[in-house]
Amino acid sequence: MSLTAPAQHAGGFSRAPAQEPKLRNIFTVTAAGEKFGLPVSCVHTIFRISRITPIPLGPPEVVGLVNLRGKIVTAASLRRRIGQTDDGPHEGAIAIGIEHHDESFALLVDEVGDVVTVSEAARIPAPANLTAERLGLTSAVYRLDQGFISVFDMDAVLDFSGSSRARQNS
Repeated sequence: MSLTAPAQHAGGFSRAPAQEPKLRNIFTVTAAGEKFGLPVSCVHTIFRISRITPIPLGPPEVVGLVNLRGKIVTAASLRRRIGQTDDGPHEGAIAIGIEHHDESFALLVDEVGDVVTVSEAARIPAPANLTAERLGLTSAVYRLDQGFISVFDMDAVLDFSGSSRARQNS
């Protein structure tokens, strides 16, 4: 870190040196043909689902339980979570092992991407075509060279209490 003297401007007041833009690393995934970002801090592993145990009467986004390194974790479909169809099969699917609030989850995705670094200066308001449901799952939207990317709010993505089945029963 280099130290620089404050710049002087007209009137003799000193200005603080320009702040470097805050950077954020996000892990990219694809579901239903769309690219999304996950906070790098919650992504722990990438694996393929070998076997899945369905949960009768569970939320529609939850496809079942899977074994992740000897630990039984809830497996959720990102396609279903964003309101798209997901007819399976889920055996052999790509999953992201996620740790969130001391709980483990498997988030089923279509493809995994890279870790990309975005600047807070590239953060943009949510596009007008983002549905209210999708907006509720999003923590931020960033402009990239190839368009934009929505970064998920993992609290919202992994909260199944407001799922469509729960709404049907109320």
